[in-house]
Amino acid sequence: MALITETGDMHEDRERCVRAVQSKDARFDGWFFTAVLTTGIYCRPSCPVVPPKAENMRFFPSAAAAQQAGFRACKRCRPDASPGSPEWDVRADVVARAMRLISDGVIDEGGVPALASRLGYSVRQVERQLMAELGAGPLALARAQRAQTARLLIETTALPMGDVAFAAGFASIRTFNDTVRDVFALSPSQLRDRAGRGQALAAAGSLSLRLPFRTPLQPDNLLGHLAATAVPGVEEWRAGAYRRTLRLAHGHGIVALRPAPDHVDCQLTLGDLRDLASAISRCRRLLDLDADPQAVDELLSADTVLTPLIRKAPGRRVPRTVDPAEFALRAVLGQQISTAAARTHAARLAAAYGEPVDDPAGGLSRLFPDTAVLATADQADLAMPRSRRESFAALAAALASGQVDLSVGGDWHEARLRLARLPGIGPWTIETIAMRALGDPDAFTASDLGVRTAAIALGLPGTPAALTERAAAWRPWRAYAVQYLWATSDHDINRLPQC
Repeated sequence: MALITETGDMHEDRERCVRAVQSKDARFDGWFFTAVLTTGIYCRPSCPVVPPKAENMRFFPSAAAAQQAGFRACKRCRPDASPGSPEWDVRADVVARAMRLISDGVIDEGGVPALASRLGYSVRQVERQLMAELGAGPLALARAQRAQTARLLIETTALPMGDVAFAAGFASIRTFNDTVRDVFALSPSQLRDRAGRGQALAAAGSLSLRLPFRTPLQPDNLLGHLAATAVPGVEEWRAGAYRRTLRLAHGHGIVALRPAPDHVDCQLTLGDLRDLASAISRCRRLLDLDADPQAVDELLSADTVLTPLIRKAPGRRVPRTVDPAEFALRAVLGQQISTAAARTHAARLAAAYGEPVDDPAGGLSRLFPDTAVLATADQADLAMPRSRRESFAALAAALASGQVDLSVGGDWHEARLRLARLPGIGPWTIETIAMRALGDPDAFTASDLGVRTAAIALGLPGTPAALTERAAAWRPWRAYAVQYLWATSDHDINRLPQC
């Protein structure tokens, strides 16, 4: 049964959903949710319990919609903790942008008006579009996320429940208690007792989490790329894990990500637990964990040139970023120089302008500098050609002023147009930023040397124009095709460090 790869109407295809539930197909987890009329609970399609009768199934496009209809989360399959829908990282429309912003905590910070403002729509327009497609408005979607965050804290920490409520974004203890009971059919204390594995937090707020994904996943080029390009002080590879600092709304954090067969082990240390949901969202985006690898590989495998590459190592993801502005600036620093030289330039910037961070567990020492700081920095400190210094300064100023918006809720098309107006920002830089900072799955770096070299070796056209024409059949997954092409080289980005 092939996966849907375009729009979010799968929950309306009743026959297809019933087949997915009856076969316990984990590929569909996060695509839709199954509610059981006779029990009043909702599940992910792969729930291990005996499937209900088809006439007792009802399908929803989101956990929030199921909750709003009065159904409680299944205690066995934990549908609230399934991988997110791949649509929100694939699409560039208002609903997808809204979902990315909600996941990043915009409503918790400024309510629905802040969400609407970021999208450039009225509150009523945003509410209407989300309700029409997801069966729930922005407040219900944010409530579902708060419930999931609360469950994580209840089950993995020994924090007092009042602190859990505050950290998860609830306005009152009463709302927290009512929401947990409504969603999980247990009180917060019962949920903790049932988990039976509460742990005391470190002073800064340490958490150990499992980040689920749809299999398969190839960690070599994904984490290998991040490790090979890591900025000293900001990122590092240590004891089999990629570690880095995080700039978050209420403070800073440190994350360590280690791949496992069916999940990514995530160790988070946060200065303020209110940043938990946002930190998890950024880590998932960094590793492209909500991707649908089988849908991607199915389309790309139709090209006989790519077929052997995919059969050899299926499930490649696009290494993205936790901070789009940071990545864009680093992309300019890395223009026409080696990976090692780009790391050196970025490390100098971090040492000179980054805020200090304490990391007892490793060698991290800095946050990457804020765009507002870099916009006023002395560009003479950058040991690079004058034209590139001017490009860097222009981009830093545009990011700091909001002239260029690369945030998770930004408009991909508009961002490309505005980047193109800046001096020295050409097609390679724009598409690299689109692929890894904006998260556009169809971004295509046709002029990249590694892509062209791989293309020629495979018998594909070597010029950017001809290769772009040839790659039309790979749409809308050209960013993933780039990963398969890059992986043909022996570069460090394609392997995990041995240390």
